[in-house]
Amino acid sequence: MNQARVAVFCSIAALQGCATSPDTSQMLGERFILTNLDTHPVQIVSVDGRSTTLRPVPVAPGLRRVVLRGPPGGAGVGELQAFSLEVAPCTRYYLVAVKANPLDTTFTPRVDHAMPLGSRCRSPG
Repeated sequence: MNQARVAVFCSIAALQGCATSPDTSQMLGERFILTNLDTHPVQIVSVDGRSTTLRPVPVAPGLRRVVLRGPPGGAGVGELQAFSLEVAPCTRYYLVAVKANPLDTTFTPRVDHAMPLGSRCRSPG
């Protein structure tokens, strides 16, 4: 009886692995290049209207609408900023805020670095 339960559990786990897209990409709100003093980490609030707290955020390839919360400025509250990003398959994106002055609340979102996920991800085909 226990062997049957283990077999069913393993089958379900294997099927769940097949259900995920093999070309899923990731987004992180962290700096990759630490020497750029005008860049700051961000919080990824939502992707395509779906809020998330995952780190890294899994995303499907294609054009995505991303909402970021920037770092706090002089008022102590980070501003929300939306932008569009063309996501390539099997790629991790490091997103940052670019601020001219550390006390500003306004920022420009930017991809700090994009790197392939390598063997953990395979392109379809």
